[in-house]
Amino acid sequence: MRLSPAPPRSRPRTVRTAALLAAALGVCCGLLTALVVIGWQPLLTVDGDLSRTTHRWAVHDRALTHVFRVLTDWVWDPLTMRLVCAAAAVWLVRRHAAWWTASWLAVTVALAALVQRAVKAAVDRPRPVWPDPVDSADQAAFPSGHAMTATVVCGLLLWLAHRFGAGRARWCTAVAAAVVSVAGVGVTRVWLGVHWPSDVLGGWLFGALVVAVAVVVLERRWPDRLTRPVHRPR
Repeated sequence: MRLSPAPPRSRPRTVRTAALLAAALGVCCGLLTALVVIGWQPLLTVDGDLSRTTHRWAVHDRALTHVFRVLTDWVWDPLTMRLVCAAAAVWLVRRHAAWWTASWLAVTVALAALVQRAVKAAVDRPRPVWPDPVDSADQAAFPSGHAMTATVVCGLLLWLAHRFGAGRARWCTAVAAAVVSVAGVGVTRVWLGVHWPSDVLGGWLFGALVVAVAVVVLERRWPDRLTRPVHRPR
């Protein structure tokens, strides 16, 4: 096996699709952030109703709450997700000598963390406060760092799996794992009462935006630096 550049025909379509997606996500991120900042009442009402309901369930079902704490603190913790991404970068270098792709992956994840912190600091939204909390968290609420990190890592890895020509079984497995992780981390954060539902939605949107922009940048500016494995007969 050796590395060979991906077919050039697919690049313009990929760039256009990713650019359109990035534009749409940018509008959604801006709109949701504005609604959170101004305290749009319908959004606050939905956030409050959903959060109070899930908090009652969390207090009542302590066993499931414990499972969710393990999942959010260990399995889907941002550090865990970044370590998964680091492992993927190491695999790219050791298996395919894809230094550029591995660097792009690592830099994108690092920039996503900076974006997350910047938005949190700018919006400075308080987290939910409960008289009988089942979990705690620091920093501002919007957007959810867990949801955003999971979206960025899973999105980048899915795109690379597609770009590197993953087989059908592996692709389906990767998609299923990504969907469960991204959706699951959002559910756990609301269930544990440390985020409003719109915080999680913001994390998903900002994470998807980072992935789309990263794909556009790489495909448009350095298309020849991204390679995929191709089997050659000996």
